[in-house]
Amino acid sequence: MALLLKALDFGHKKLAEVIKEGDACLDATCGNGKDSLFLAECVGETGKVYVFDIQEKAILNTRSLLEKYNFQDRVISFQESHVQIIERVKVRLRGAVFNLGYLPGGDQTFITRPETTIKALQGVLALLLAGGIVSIMIYSGHPGGQEEKEALQKFLAELEQDKYTVLHYAFINQINNPPELFLVEKK
Repeated sequence: MALLLKALDFGHKKLAEVIKEGDACLDATCGNGKDSLFLAECVGETGKVYVFDIQEKAILNTRSLLEKYNFQDRVISFQESHVQIIERVKVRLRGAVFNLGYLPGGDQTFITRPETTIKALQGVLALLLAGGIVSIMIYSGHPGGQEEKEALQKFLAELEQDKYTVLHYAFINQINNPPELFLVEKK
């Protein structure tokens, strides 16, 4: 049994430590719905998860998965860019998830881009409660992925240390551009 968690599992562990029943959370790039499902479990029956994706397939996949677990009432979904978060979400957030790259099994020409990701993150950080966490998984092995990773890392490194703590979790001896995790905690 490995003692070091996969990046995704480590991010979920840290989110689960802070999210409580009744909280509001966000999945900024819902993909196939696994992070949305995780957040819906964390917020419980009285919480809400706001879900964004520009692709109809991602929204439909997520809804289908949530219905399977009877969590659809916990989620409000938007088939829009995550840039719209600041316009659509009007509550304070305890946690947020970004899973950057492209939709697994989907059209790989639809990728997250640094300019929209950073704008969305700025909005999320403004909504994040003290003690809240943003988990950002980045997959950099596709065209455009490395540029997004570099821009994201620069943005996160420049966050004010008296307001945020930023962690970079990555395995450096793995091949094929393994996913990397950034966690941002608001103080």
